[in-house]
Amino acid sequence: MTNGFRFSLVLAIAFVTIPASQAQLFTLSREDMIKYTAKNPFDRFPDGRPKVPDALLEKVKGLSLEEVFPVLQAARFINQYEGNWRILHPENKLVGRAVTAQFMPLRADVADISEAAAKAKGLGNNANQRVIDTLQPGDVLVVDLFGKVENGTLVGDNLATAIYAATRTGFVVDGSIRDLTGIFEIPMAAYFRNVHPSAIGNVMLTGLNIPVRIGNATVMPGDVVLGDREGVYFIPPQFVEEIVTKAETTHIHDEWTKAKFLTGKYKSSDLYPTPKDPELKKEYEEYLKKKLGK
Repeated sequence: MTNGFRFSLVLAIAFVTIPASQAQLFTLSREDMIKYTAKNPFDRFPDGRPKVPDALLEKVKGLSLEEVFPVLQAARFINQYEGNWRILHPENKLVGRAVTAQFMPLRADVADISEAAAKAKGLGNNANQRVIDTLQPGDVLVVDLFGKVENGTLVGDNLATAIYAATRTGFVVDGSIRDLTGIFEIPMAAYFRNVHPSAIGNVMLTGLNIPVRIGNATVMPGDVVLGDREGVYFIPPQFVEEIVTKAETTHIHDEWTKAKFLTGKYKSSDLYPTPKDPELKKEYEEYLKKKLGK
């Protein structure tokens, strides 16, 4: 068996052609979604996508990216962060469950098949809208548009409004947007590479809810998306509770340490990263226990 044939066989097993009613080329079947996200400890959507609980997502909103970093690094998940974005509202955090979509440069013999299927089902001509129509509350649309700027404009102000109305979160697009002035009025979080007045074109939708590449990050459907002023983390579901739990201790440590610094009595090395004086260390440990309710 040649390497090329073996790769094609693996691809055929991992991805299945989806029904014409959805009209994009590839998606993970429910069985493969469960297999490739087997460490997910939570419930799932009907298609198998991991469903991190809303209550836990609320806690994620209090995290910083620096609190995500050490847990994922220790677990050797080193390709989950991407920076270098233009950010719509840097003061708004982006938190939700990833819905992934992949676009590629247009190739007519491939695109004609999926577009004909979409037309037969009355799904319309716009592939980006077919993706947006699948969104539900708590989703974050994560789109691989291969960094395209001109004609790589995923949405303008109307479709951005549709995303926000469906999800109340926002989106990440490794591509561009248009109508920035109109989009700016929407109280959503959005991460994009650039802005261009052109409409989306010369691309084709090739996958929905499959693994996608966003810059240096690999994103799976159901990953928890956390975006802030620095960039975006895509957190595998199996790490979310650990990150939140460890962050609670970090928040208490930082609260105590900053309060001590603001008294003006201590040098940085007296308190950070841990108090040197045994009495101060004991004071901090008692403060930590009290805050944790122990």
